[in-house]
Amino acid sequence: MIDFNKSLILIILLFSACKKGADLPISDSAELIKISNQLDFTEGPTSDAKGNVYFTDQPNNKIYKYNTEGKLSVFTNQSGRSNGLYIDSNQNLWACADGKNQLSKFTLDGSKEVVLNDSGKVAYNGPNDVWVHENANLYFTDPIYQRPYWENAHDTVGYQSFYLFKNKKVVLLDSSLVQANGIVGSSKNNLLFVADIGAGKTYRYEMNADGSVKNKLLFANQGSDGMTLDSKGNLYLTGKGVDIYNRKGEHIQHLDINEDWTANVCFGGKNNDELFITASKSLYKIQTNVEGVK
Repeated sequence: MIDFNKSLILIILLFSACKKGADLPISDSAELIKISNQLDFTEGPTSDAKGNVYFTDQPNNKIYKYNTEGKLSVFTNQSGRSNGLYIDSNQNLWACADGKNQLSKFTLDGSKEVVLNDSGKVAYNGPNDVWVHENANLYFTDPIYQRPYWENAHDTVGYQSFYLFKNKKVVLLDSSLVQANGIVGSSKNNLLFVADIGAGKTYRYEMNADGSVKNKLLFANQGSDGMTLDSKGNLYLTGKGVDIYNRKGEHIQHLDINEDWTANVCFGGKNNDELFITASKSLYKIQTNVEGVK
């Protein structure tokens, strides 16, 4: 004899499980694709308006381009030892280059301008990650990661924090962080997320029109190397794989990456719905159920 009550409960549970899976940013059935593992240390992915992805091979002083047709090529072999990259709404590629503690701006045809610390003599720890608001306010983090090619000590600043770069001036925004690293924002919502990887925490700030920040809020008890946002307001953190938090700061998904370290993520591809992941010597991508935001 069929127990209709039990059968109904089972159907409801199965439907709920399927709905929950469909609501996740990445489906369980999505395939993680390794694009390349021939690099030394990949970092800083970002995408242009067409969905082409740019990323760094930091030890080799290169920025690579992976286009929407699946071709991998060298964008520049003179990156200034760039780490984090970001392409702004005007399609300028910004690069945090810790070779001489500089911030560089590239056009997508490859021309380069050093816009911060052209002399290389101004003291910074090592510009690491960057994000640009659609109003042109630029934010970058400045932690210390000792590099073998540095000639002088870099631990003279006193802070491992993040800055506003506006009108060719630099403003320290929060001196209380232990070691700032990943940074990303939402121009639409005027929200800025900054990972304090040294403290194992990620904070959310509100941005004022002048570029300053206010209302600092602990968003997640997890630090991050790099990060990105999707169209639903989910925040993607990196380190040991990729961890995804919803807009309320609730952990909703983890993606395992079979590498020693997962450095950074971005959305790209023709429909801006593929997640690109830089991890150790490799570049990966995976299809998602969402789109990225700038």
